[in-house]
Amino acid sequence: MIPTVVVAGTHSGVGKTSVAIALMRAWTRRGWVVQPFKVGPDFIDPGHHRRATGRPSHNLDGWMLPKATNQALFDRAVAGADVAVIEGAMGLFDGYGDQEAGSTAELAKWLNAPVVLVLDGRGLSRSGAALIWGYETFDPDLRFLGAICNQVGSGTHLDRIVGAARDRVRMPILGGVPRDEAALIDRRHLGLKMADEDQLGEGYIDRLADLLETHLDLDQLWQRLQREQPTPKPEPRAPIAPIAVSRRSPRKIGIARDRAFCFYYEANLDFLRDRGAELVEFSPLVDRPPADCDALYLGGGYPELYLDQLANNTDCLTAIRQMAAAGKPIYGECGGFIYLCDRLTLAEGAGRSLLGLLPLQIQMTRRPKLGYVEATIAPGGPLPSGETIRGHRFHYSEVANLEAAGAIAQCYDLLTSRGDRLTEGYCVGSVLGSYVHLHFASNPQVMTAWLDLTESSDLVVP
Repeated sequence: MIPTVVVAGTHSGVGKTSVAIALMRAWTRRGWVVQPFKVGPDFIDPGHHRRATGRPSHNLDGWMLPKATNQALFDRAVAGADVAVIEGAMGLFDGYGDQEAGSTAELAKWLNAPVVLVLDGRGLSRSGAALIWGYETFDPDLRFLGAICNQVGSGTHLDRIVGAARDRVRMPILGGVPRDEAALIDRRHLGLKMADEDQLGEGYIDRLADLLETHLDLDQLWQRLQREQPTPKPEPRAPIAPIAVSRRSPRKIGIARDRAFCFYYEANLDFLRDRGAELVEFSPLVDRPPADCDALYLGGGYPELYLDQLANNTDCLTAIRQMAAAGKPIYGECGGFIYLCDRLTLAEGAGRSLLGLLPLQIQMTRRPKLGYVEATIAPGGPLPSGETIRGHRFHYSEVANLEAAGAIAQCYDLLTSRGDRLTEGYCVGSVLGSYVHLHFASNPQVMTAWLDLTESSDLVVP
């Protein structure tokens, strides 16, 4: 196992994303190959990670995926890397409800990786030591490299926290990052309105790394990380099983990828490649899918921010409609699902027509709908009925014409994190759309069956 560190926060908003990105960039600037990861279903932080390291960031999730699958995905992603940095989610111990499942702590233990704890030093001095002690003693199975105090007001402020902690906690305080408004990530970059062109720039990320280099001893951190590597070696892990591909030729899957459609789990793309698919990216904003595509995968993103541009690209709309008419499988999730529908109306009232492959009217809202879901596949659709697969929802829109939704096939029986049950997963012909971001590895049979549908049509769209 390569050196691995988990950057976790005492709670949301303490600056763990800033610290994680800064650490990734600082080590990358030393010439090391840094493999980034994100705990949980978030798509936005992995985009920052990729900018900081030059490598795709992978999501690890203890609720959507079992331990062995997370370990296998981790082992695969770190091939060729010198060090792995895993950014946590929420607070260190926060997971699914009041349980450990899905928490950063759970992933750290599964991977036997030590934790760097980030706390917000504002409004704390001696109490900071009590906070660190509580996190250190809550779960004796966790290992800590140390703590980082973010947003400290001065050297004296940090000294008070360090002095109070010296004889009370085992983990060292690795340093304190001062308040620097110029280097704080604006909340809009962490919220739903962040789009690809708004990602943190190179200079911004370098500024974060400079702060960390100045106020933390990264050489000491690296030495401690080397000493904390597990001995004896962890139990052997089963690699991802090779896939026997019997298709006569690779299936070509068009992947919508641009500023409007930018949310994909890297593991989902690897899943398709492992099963013999050739992935070809295109932009619904400026071009059209290649004519020889066998299927389309339209991921999540921000179609509402680029509504006019999407609606005006009639070449792309026509090509996708022709693919649907030819029976080629088309799968859209969240933003991609919206693109498949008749019309999108913004919260301000303006609206445009889109693909119209699903007879649904989508209305933007001001309150999010979010949470984990487990989908049981219903009969009558393109996926194997009775199978269950897990995923996550996060959207600021809803289906406005529910009577139309009830008139078409709904392929998912959803169980939400609150225990609610609802039907979803809208299907017309070879077109399937849903708000749910499925994690394909949570049940490989489901999306393998979708990929197999590409065998049934070899028509080429003109």
